[in-house]
Amino acid sequence: MASFAGLDTQVLGISVDSVPCLTAWAKDLGGITYPLLSDFWPHGAVAQRYGVLKDEGMSERALFVIDKQGVIRYVDVHDIDLQPSNDELRRAIREIDPAVRDRPEPEEPEPVPLPHGGIVMYCTKWCPDCKDARAWLAKHNLPYTEVDIIATPGAVKQVEAWANGNRTTPCFDIDGTIVVDFDLPRLRQVLHVED
Repeated sequence: MASFAGLDTQVLGISVDSVPCLTAWAKDLGGITYPLLSDFWPHGAVAQRYGVLKDEGMSERALFVIDKQGVIRYVDVHDIDLQPSNDELRRAIREIDPAVRDRPEPEEPEPVPLPHGGIVMYCTKWCPDCKDARAWLAKHNLPYTEVDIIATPGAVKQVEAWANGNRTTPCFDIDGTIVVDFDLPRLRQVLHVED
């Protein structure tokens, strides 16, 4: 997640999982910089109040921006594998709070040269399909270069260009052939792999 420093904003994560599960998940992500809350008991009570608890007991992946008076001002419910646009969140936060509306945006880091040649996987640490792709590549002894789109300046824009404006992960650049998502039939075809 990008920084929202200077926007007088508190980011909170909430999940219907238990505290031990969330602790393990946060460690798996390499640590997070915002509080992560458990909506475990009564199971999903908060998610239910916000209208994002599914019948099977899991919650939708959703973002809410709430103003200082406790009024929900922005809602984004999206696919679990998609990373929402931080630019859109900044815009929503700026619209809500006039005190930060006119503050300048922080400078974006200059894009770095992105790797080419062989298998290059554009991914995030948290993406379940990225984890499956790593395991699949390892199973077939396929060496690859990994690009974390959150940590690599310019990588998000590259993925969005390949994925029709979406931050779909993983994305693969295989010697110039682009495969969007963990599309096993297409990966097998491009890499000449049989399971």
